[in-house]
Amino acid sequence: MSPKAVVFAYHDIGCVGLQALLDAGYDIAAVFTHADDPAEKTFFGSVAQLCARHDIPVHAPEDPNHPLWVERIGKLAPDFIFSFYYRLLLGEPLLACAKKGALNLHGSLLPRYRGRAPANWVLVNGESETGVTLHQMIKRADAGPIVAQQRVSISATDTALTLHGKLREAASSLLCETLPLLAQGQLAGTPQDESKATYFGRRTPADGLIDWSLPAARLYDLVRAVTQPYPGAFCPVGDNKLIVWSARVEPRNNHQAPGTRHSDQPRPPAYCLRRRFAGDQCRPARRQWPVPQRRTAGTGVRSGRRLAAARYTEAPPGSAHPRADPRRQRLHRQSLVRTSVAG
Repeated sequence: MSPKAVVFAYHDIGCVGLQALLDAGYDIAAVFTHADDPAEKTFFGSVAQLCARHDIPVHAPEDPNHPLWVERIGKLAPDFIFSFYYRLLLGEPLLACAKKGALNLHGSLLPRYRGRAPANWVLVNGESETGVTLHQMIKRADAGPIVAQQRVSISATDTALTLHGKLREAASSLLCETLPLLAQGQLAGTPQDESKATYFGRRTPADGLIDWSLPAARLYDLVRAVTQPYPGAFCPVGDNKLIVWSARVEPRNNHQAPGTRHSDQPRPPAYCLRRRFAGDQCRPARRQWPVPQRRTAGTGVRSGRRLAAARYTEAPPGSAHPRADPRRQRLHRQSLVRTSVAG
């Protein structure tokens, strides 16, 4: 008899998870997803459309933990509950409806990078490896015993979009291997090492603010972490907002201060991210940023002008992101207003 599953899914990974369950012979009694946000750039597959093609009942409640939904799911008597990139935390009463277990697929190598947007955070932090983790769900998010993992390498040229594609393939491979074994009761969970756990909060468009005083490696990682289809890395230029969609390393150095535009010529200008001092001293790993001429025309950024450094806060590994503090959010918004082009 096929194991019965209730699935909470969204995004491409949600589609991958559903397809893997169907391929493994699971009976999907119901799927819960999110309604697409009109303000969000949708570049991923639709869970609702996949359900429609397979005649699977699909729901999009604002709160799946409401007692009425818990009661309805309990009446379905699922063997398993799965969560694939679902954005809401499932409560203990809901998880208890699964007779054999409730499992979540997370986009990192737990216990590192618990929380939101792990694919973006690993790029921001310059990691060389990440992965996907299938783990049992408990009361705390992303903290349950690990059932299976698959590693994914991060190249120096990966962006959030290319890394997402790698994670999607890894998720498909992992689930194809583990779901049949899970149905047979052959997989047990291994407790996570809490001493190695790190947590990162959700990211917002404001987190793309460029601080020109940071090492170029950090800035390059920020750009590729939030480039298209995300809002992009940016800095204020006078009354304008300059968005940097891509960056590259340039070995040359014109002895300019970080953030200085090199040329007024009608070609892609660059901003200096490396400054050499007397003798052999220099700031390490500084780079230059190409910016299309049409994007800077009329902004008052002339050759030799420098972009002022803006205040920027970033969560170190293992700490909650400062955007969670409303007082810091207000300070961050104020910093955008105060920042201007320095002479």
